Amino acid sequence: RLAQELERNGATVMQATPSGWRLLLDAAPAPPVRVLCGGEAFPLELARAFLTQRLETWNLYGPTETTVWSMMTRVTQADDTVPLGRPIANTQIYLLDSDFNPVPIGVPGELHIGGDGLARGYWQRPDLTAERFIPDPFGTYPGQRLYRTGDQARYRPDGTLEFLGRVDHQVKVRGYRIELGEIESCLDRHPQIARSIEVVCDEQEDKRIVAYVVPETG
Repeated sequence: RLAQELERNGATVMQATPSGWRLLLDAAPAPPVRVLCGGEAFPLELARAFLTQRLETWNLYGPTETTVWSMMTRVTQADDTVPLGRPIANTQIYLLDSDFNPVPIGVPGELHIGGDGLARGYWQRPDLTAERFIPDPFGTYPGQRLYRTGDQARYRPDGTLEFLGRVDHQVKVRGYRIELGEIESCLDRHPQIARSIEVVCDEQEDKRIVAYVVPETG
């Protein structure tokens, strides 16, 4: 029904989550529109499904607390992952370590967002507001704040950002600090895997990382 409405009304742009796009593609071929995708991690195989049909495809990123979209990028066939892109106008992006210092290129850090789109805070939750909205250590005037997204990313050599998962997915196995989000990101790029999740199993003091995957259909 949605595909029919898009065609009937001559739509040229459509925005949906990856889950929404999958439902549409399961029911009908992709409509000839400019594809805007956000709200969830954009799987590479889904992006390539649009690109093979020569559809202009964009990835959008941003939480509700920053008035939704904060970054965007056009996805190309050359991408080996779907990048988060670069900040939109009047938005500042910082990747910081646990001491709120900027991280080098290629090193994972927590994504912090500043700028005109920040919300005032959470309704009647001053404790959570203070935890997630922090003073901007790089601000140029009093009162500037950053939102701690809880998302982990890293800078690619071209200056764009790559999403890695959540910061609380870090584990320690045999003395090594391991980012489960990086494993998830790697597995989810495999053409035969639709979704994956990784956990640490502790059996007789022997920690192991176990990945559960949902295979692609077809």
